[in-house]
Amino acid sequence: MNWSEMFFQGWNGIVRTVIVGALAYAFLVVSLRVSGKRTLAKLNAFDLVVTVAFGSTLASILLSEDVALAEGATALVLLIALQYGVTALSVRSRRFARAVRAEPTLLLRDGAPLPDAMRRARVTHEELEAVVRTEGSRGLEDISAVILESDGSFSVIGAGKGRAQAARAGT
Repeated sequence: MNWSEMFFQGWNGIVRTVIVGALAYAFLVVSLRVSGKRTLAKLNAFDLVVTVAFGSTLASILLSEDVALAEGATALVLLIALQYGVTALSVRSRRFARAVRAEPTLLLRDGAPLPDAMRRARVTHEELEAVVRTEGSRGLEDISAVILESDGSFSVIGAGKGRAQAARAGT
């Protein structure tokens, strides 16, 4: 093993990375601006896959001498076109939308966990309590609803003051 090549293999690779990297980055930014905000919205699993694919493709363009800038740009445009097509079909077809994205799941209603929904979503009681604590509440009884959103985040809807007081008073 040549130790010096592990750290520096010559200026050609560095110059290529700088030039191709700057051009690929500029191309990606312009393409994303043209394609609209929805392209990187991360609203569901498919959106996450596309976002990760953008990063992976950009890394391949930057670091692989086997990938020409034109090929990389084509790959980025393909990802954007596929994302646009999937989102356009999702808006037009409810059946297609259900096939490519998850629906939000209600995990807790009026302070009571919903065990079947939690089991299907693979969320434990301890995780549910942690989500509620993160929102600044002392316990599940103070919460109207916890929803596992399509993007994997949790929405916590606090109970109104009257409802929380009634729950503590036992009425």
